[in-house]
Amino acid sequence: MNTSLYQQEMLDHAEHPRNFGTLDHPDLQGRRTNPTCGDEITMAVKFTDAKVSSVAFAGSGCSVSQAWASMLTEWVKGKTRDELTALTQEQHLSLLDAPLTPSRRPCALLSLQALKEALKQ
Repeated sequence: MNTSLYQQEMLDHAEHPRNFGTLDHPDLQGRRTNPTCGDEITMAVKFTDAKVSSVAFAGSGCSVSQAWASMLTEWVKGKTRDELTALTQEQHLSLLDAPLTPSRRPCALLSLQALKEALKQ
């Protein structure tokens, strides 16, 4: 792992988030808040032909939560509901091969938790 590459990629996603915003009439939507720091993420998903056709996230928080949310939205495109349901915390964290302190891990997992909340619908 090259830490400077990790930092560059994370900062790029944090400063220029992909798929940031809202979706009109999403098929699924979930929201989670980190009670420790106040970060919040809402994930919205639309399906076409049983695959994710549109995805967006909104919310506020630290660069870690925003970066992982951005990366997650890129990953989910074209996936089925079953693939989203099967996504584990470790797989989500591996979207960016990044060293995370224990206090930053919840920030990185916030978007996955919002997605899993949406999948409960």
